[in-house]
Amino acid sequence: MPTAGHMNTEGSSSCGGGGGEGGVTTTNTDGAESLISWVWAQIKAEAHRDAEEEPALASFLYATVLSHPSLARSLAFHLANQLCSPTLLYDLFLHSFSSAPSLLSDTVADLLAARQRDPVCHSFSHCLLYFKGFLALQAHRAAHLLWAQGRRPLALVLQSRVADVFGVDIHPAARVGRGVLLDHATGIVVGETSIIGDNVSILHHVTLGGTGKATGDHHPKIGDGVLVGAGATILGNVRVGEGAKVGAGAVVLVDVPPKTTAVGNPARLVGGTGSPAGHEDLPGLNLDHNLWSDYVI
Repeated sequence: MPTAGHMNTEGSSSCGGGGGEGGVTTTNTDGAESLISWVWAQIKAEAHRDAEEEPALASFLYATVLSHPSLARSLAFHLANQLCSPTLLYDLFLHSFSSAPSLLSDTVADLLAARQRDPVCHSFSHCLLYFKGFLALQAHRAAHLLWAQGRRPLALVLQSRVADVFGVDIHPAARVGRGVLLDHATGIVVGETSIIGDNVSILHHVTLGGTGKATGDHHPKIGDGVLVGAGATILGNVRVGEGAKVGAGAVVLVDVPPKTTAVGNPARLVGGTGSPAGHEDLPGLNLDHNLWSDYVI
């Protein structure tokens, strides 16, 4: 199975979403289209299989997947129906994913991320249809495009509707990279000037917020390959470096160096500030939560 890393982008930034105007990355077109076609073929085959195994779902799967000629149309139809505005939002989503091809390649990178990292994700179609973190993220990608185009009232309406339906509140100005997994996703809040890098994994009830009434650039910056555990809170214009881990329930108020682990409230580095314990892998890719065995309470 291909990985999200096979979808080469040009000009992507270490904090994600910064490769093109308004945070829309440019993509190697031929390779991206080939991978999009491959994933869409997998989704259709999986939907056929599920329809045969569970006839009660056949009409739903036909309406949502099998009747559509492309991933963009299937995703636009499903998102619009999930958000209870099938007429207005279908056209909006379809135009977004059709007019900005990099959005669809980012969608496929997110599908690959869920399929490869989440042990309960057994097929691409299940992620597309039933994983609300994935769906909320794709709706945000469309809202972010609207924000970049100056259509801010509509972007805010979409943000509000996604928060109501999926319980995920991402400001449309926030920049999110590709290959991102929002696992479970309930209660995730991402502030306006937040930046989330590529290949990041974030669990439920995570807040990337401000510290009060500060204005300007006042939200966290999450580097590539970071893992943020359930219930973690990261506040202010702080940087979580590439490949770092933030433990479940941690409250981060200062920068976290790359390839280190921060745990606790207030968060401290495992191994101490002077010589923090490091690791070589990217925990955002392997979802390894186990590196605080030497943390002493």
